[in-house]
Amino acid sequence: MPSPPRLLTLADLSVPQIKRLLTHSASLKNNTLPWLSTHGSLSFKRASDLSLPSQSLFGKSIALLFSKRSTRTRVAAESSTVLLGGRAVFLGREDIQLGVNESLRDTTRIVGGMCDGIFARVGDHSEIEEIAKYSPVPVVNALSSLWHPTQVLATLLTLHEHANAFGETPTDTTLKRFSSKDFLPELPSLTIAYVGDSANVFHDMLVTFPRLGHKLRVATPGGREGRYGAPTAVWDRVVELECDKNDGLWWGTDPKEAVHGADVVITDTWISMGQEAEAAQRYKDFEGFQVTEELCRAGGANPGWKFMHCLPRKQNEVDDEVFYGPRSLAFQEGDNRKWTTMAVFDAVFGHWDLDGDRWLTKQPNNEGAAENA
Repeated sequence: MPSPPRLLTLADLSVPQIKRLLTHSASLKNNTLPWLSTHGSLSFKRASDLSLPSQSLFGKSIALLFSKRSTRTRVAAESSTVLLGGRAVFLGREDIQLGVNESLRDTTRIVGGMCDGIFARVGDHSEIEEIAKYSPVPVVNALSSLWHPTQVLATLLTLHEHANAFGETPTDTTLKRFSSKDFLPELPSLTIAYVGDSANVFHDMLVTFPRLGHKLRVATPGGREGRYGAPTAVWDRVVELECDKNDGLWWGTDPKEAVHGADVVITDTWISMGQEAEAAQRYKDFEGFQVTEELCRAGGANPGWKFMHCLPRKQNEVDDEVFYGPRSLAFQEGDNRKWTTMAVFDAVFGHWDLDGDRWLTKQPNNEGAAENA
């Protein structure tokens, strides 16, 4: 029997694997949304023309092993599991014996013996590694201290959906396997600015955006070597994947310099869960990092720049004018957590296959592209 797959960070995936998950996300979204239309607006004729989304989780239970509170990740996981025909079993820290009368290793073995996949939201990254080591079923990282892969997939899907905002898009044969209604527009090479703390979401951006051909410009207090720089374990993966090469990454201390030429400006919380005691010092250190029209104008961001945030957002990080204005894609990004999570669950839990051999919908007249991608 093959070893169960796991997804702990996008650094573990190849570029084709990432693109296939993104396109599968778009396919699932396009094929599922008509079934969810409200007020009985889906006609019988329209329904007869539709196919059900993948039911790869039919009869299966997916454990949501969460030691931290969650809104988007939990709702995305529970709703997408239902759409795939399965059932999500939420196991919060107050619900089970974990950490009180039972070890993480033993809990993993028992939960994995009764469920068909584990989606775990943990504290230190070593915890998700231990779960993956001892689980008899596939494991996906729902958030750890170092990585948040499903969030960055949603960021990328949202950018692809708004590709026309960034000018003419190239053609990528990796995406041509799909019928026209499932086609996900390829992005041009973007300049993406990140201003804020070096936290788990940003870490998955670091090991992903440069590999996809995007330039990442970063500003953190103290720069890469400072208090808010990337941990060694993360930077080692950046170097291993050569994401610091070929002008793919610029890292400084000035947010105005970081947003220069930016097509997209991204920030995140300055105070992650568990860092509340550091709030006063962090607010002081991040003074001048709030994303505003003035910051981006002074820094020379592209006129049509867009804003993204993984949420939840605090006003210190971005002002209302930007966050609720026409530049913001934050809520679309949040909505897409459902579809990228659904694609990951279908691939990892439903098919035990991150390459797409079992779940990709191939275009009838384009078998060659599917084989060569």
